[in-house]
Amino acid sequence: MKPSRVTALFAAALLLSACGAQVEAGPAAQAEATVTNCGAQVTFPAPQRPVAYDVSGAEKLFALGLAGRMRGYVMNSLGDPSIAGSPWKDDYAKVERLGTSRVTREILVNAKADWVIAGWNSGFSEERGITPKLLEQVGIRSYLHTETCWEYPTAKSEVTPLEALYTDLRNLGDIFGVRQRADELVAELKGRFDKVRAGAPKSPPAKVFVYDSGTDQPFTAGKHAAPNDIIEAAGGTNVFRELQDGWGSVGWEAVVKAEPEVIAVVDYADRPAQDKIAFVKSSPQLKNTPAVRNNRFHVISYGDLVSGPRNAAGAESLAAYLRSIGR
Repeated sequence: MKPSRVTALFAAALLLSACGAQVEAGPAAQAEATVTNCGAQVTFPAPQRPVAYDVSGAEKLFALGLAGRMRGYVMNSLGDPSIAGSPWKDDYAKVERLGTSRVTREILVNAKADWVIAGWNSGFSEERGITPKLLEQVGIRSYLHTETCWEYPTAKSEVTPLEALYTDLRNLGDIFGVRQRADELVAELKGRFDKVRAGAPKSPPAKVFVYDSGTDQPFTAGKHAAPNDIIEAAGGTNVFRELQDGWGSVGWEAVVKAEPEVIAVVDYADRPAQDKIAFVKSSPQLKNTPAVRNNRFHVISYGDLVSGPRNAAGAESLAAYLRSIGR
């Protein structure tokens, strides 16, 4: 159903002035924009009360200078260390936090949100009753992270995680009328990744296992998650690059068989990274893997590994570690 136009030029300019948003004048006042999201053409009125879910959503908006125009963000408390280490820590402090667990339809309705950004099966979910279709029934438009479109049932599309990031930034630039800033940011991120790739050795890539969590079964990054491209840029290869998933569980036997040279440990609040490292080191099953045998663990922030502008920092960090061990 085609959305009605809800924003006049004067009203949008007045709102931006009141919020003190540091964004481009002129294009930001447009009434609506049409973008491709998960393979479908979608027309969005200019959001007036947008909400972001998780680090990925919040920091894409922050990086585009949109904090002053946000109604708020929702983030599981597990992501708190990512806030503390974020380049946009001040923006997190200025924008209202609407929840410390998962985003829900109730949170968005109570906040009188008119737009939300989240991922499929991370924020949006059929099981939890929060889908773009259901939200539209209560007047809330939805944008899905392109990285998660590969499993979106209504309009699947598949691109690499980094291309998904660039697509989101450009689309958000159009939706919020800050396309010039979006293009500049994409160019900056591409330049940083190009520099990381240029510094990688020509020898066979180091085998890297991403350890997010889990004791009975490890939760790791597959081909559709940002770490896959981050590792490749840094001069490594994700040992589960063939896993047809974003993030998913595998068996420890598969980890042993993959013989990782480096274990990249994801750091967030529920379990300190050092505890995860201690668990892996104590496992008789893993003690003879090259990574454990040579004590090669690299801790990376959750905020650097979910789809967002900090992915470049994740690649730079991992590349520096790999070079430090001669890989």
